[in-house]
Amino acid sequence: MSKRPWGYRTRSEKKEPHWDLHSQTHAVRTGIARSGFGETSEAMYLTSGFTYSSAEEAFDSFAEETDHYLYGRFHNPTIAMFEQRLAAIEGADSCVATGSGMSAMFASLACIVEQGDHVVASAAMFSSCHVVITEFLPKWGVTFELVKGNNPADWAKALSKTTKAVFIETPSNPLLDIVDIKMVSDLAHKVGATVIVDNVMASPVLQKPLTLGADVVMYSATKHIDGQGRVLAGAILGSGSYIQEKLLPFVRHSGPSLSPFNAWVLVKSLETMEMRVERMVSNAQVIAEFLEKQPSIKSVKYPGLKSHPEHKLAMKQMNGGGGTTIGIEFKGSQTDVFAFMNKLCVIDISNNLGDSKSLITHPASTTHRRLSPEVQSEMGITPSVLRLSVGLEHSSDLIKDIEQALAK
Repeated sequence: MSKRPWGYRTRSEKKEPHWDLHSQTHAVRTGIARSGFGETSEAMYLTSGFTYSSAEEAFDSFAEETDHYLYGRFHNPTIAMFEQRLAAIEGADSCVATGSGMSAMFASLACIVEQGDHVVASAAMFSSCHVVITEFLPKWGVTFELVKGNNPADWAKALSKTTKAVFIETPSNPLLDIVDIKMVSDLAHKVGATVIVDNVMASPVLQKPLTLGADVVMYSATKHIDGQGRVLAGAILGSGSYIQEKLLPFVRHSGPSLSPFNAWVLVKSLETMEMRVERMVSNAQVIAEFLEKQPSIKSVKYPGLKSHPEHKLAMKQMNGGGGTTIGIEFKGSQTDVFAFMNKLCVIDISNNLGDSKSLITHPASTTHRRLSPEVQSEMGITPSVLRLSVGLEHSSDLIKDIEQALAK
């Protein structure tokens, strides 16, 4: 009989709790797949492939007649931990992780549309999402229509044409426009459309689109989910039928895979996501209120402010929190805005967001540069607009940094 390796222990299964766990408990406990060593931290399975005890087991595995990992492009135990944990937090049947937020966005739509289909989307969105919907999908023969605002008549008119999918980004990047998820979902379902919500700016902590009627939720997990500037990742969540019948066949053969190492980082990040986001939201609210009082600033776009045109809707949809990002339009020119950015000494200039460090960017020349001046103008992105992603620093230091940059 072979001797067990030193320190090896057989794994005993713990009892499942008989009550519904809080999302923060899911963030720490759900999806743990401990090995026989009984490690406290989640294991990292850095492997591209898997072996089989026999040719027959390989045959059964690929025929999906037995539960066995097949290949790193398809699945991995560490990635599965992340997917199961995020699905539990979101309240979704299932989750598929991808290598980036944009791969998640693209896959969420590409897996259900084909030539002749029609897509309706909110007009305000991240530039790369705009490119996918208005440039890439039309090459496949997929038509689109963009809707601005929350007028039910406008959405109903857009959906009067046979529609396969509706894509909503709320809050939008960078000026935090809010879309009424329930209203749009109700209208979309009347015509049989699948509703996909880009929930990046709100995070799973603040907004649960599935409870508001959406069918699918997607994330750039790079943002709040990791939220510490370390890894790229994406995630798509929805019903078991959507994931199994539509999404998995697409991602398995197109290959937008997440690495096991990045998945492990994300598993550990989920443990602190709620606390991080809550602190960032608290900071953002204080800073938005401060910015609104500054004479050199034309407007502040933040859902937590009563001056936001959709403040009441945002507070209802986003569990009472305004998010971690602020849109700022200055009264001055781009030159003045650049001078302000260059004077900041705590806040970094970066095109990322949802990070533990506060970051500021000039969307017109960076994140949304790919869009035409006409499209930028339609979205309200002028040369005087900045996007501030508020981090975990003390709010007093962030305000002092902004004050000294404005004064100079």
